[in-house]
Amino acid sequence: MIERIDHIVFTVADISATCDFYERILRMKVETFGEGRKALCFGAQKINLHQYGKEFAPKAKTTAPGCQDICLITRVPIVEVVQHLASCGMEIEEGPIKRTGAMGPINSIYFRDPDGNLIEVSNYL
Repeated sequence: MIERIDHIVFTVADISATCDFYERILRMKVETFGEGRKALCFGAQKINLHQYGKEFAPKAKTTAPGCQDICLITRVPIVEVVQHLASCGMEIEEGPIKRTGAMGPINSIYFRDPDGNLIEVSNYL
């Protein structure tokens, strides 16, 4: 019945800081839509951003910055991602480590965004 994820929503403490982080660190494109809302675009998906305390309705029953755990797939070799993160001053929390993705084995690294969300970036093996 379901084909794919179109978008997800992150509730964040600071939309500007979040946009800067995802654009600079993960090279996502920041898009403005609707009445000045922001989204982080990559591939055929996007992450819509809600400002904590000023969320767009309808919204999740309980919202808070820092409660996301997301895995993002890249074709860039993980060793190059590690080098890029190091050049940006990012601390890797774990990895590279083998995990299981939706379509098979992956090689992953973990780090955090400004809100403390756990970001996993992976290559399929």
